[in-house]
Amino acid sequence: MPRLALYALAVCVLTVAAAVVSFVQGQWIGVVWVLMAGLSSNMAWFSFRRAKAERQRQQQTAGV
Repeated sequence: MPRLALYALAVCVLTVAAAVVSFVQGQWIGVVWVLMAGLSSNMAWFSFRRAKAERQRQQQTAGV
């Protein structure tokens, strides 16, 4: 798994935890944490898919 995807996944987990803590404490700043979690999960997904596509492209060119 690419390093950037792992970092983004770690940020996603931390922001979800921060959102839960914020909502439990009754603070509406948790909405911002949820938005950040969505952004970081999309970054992780995009990085993972890009690396997977690159691996497939390299395998196709090596196989030819």
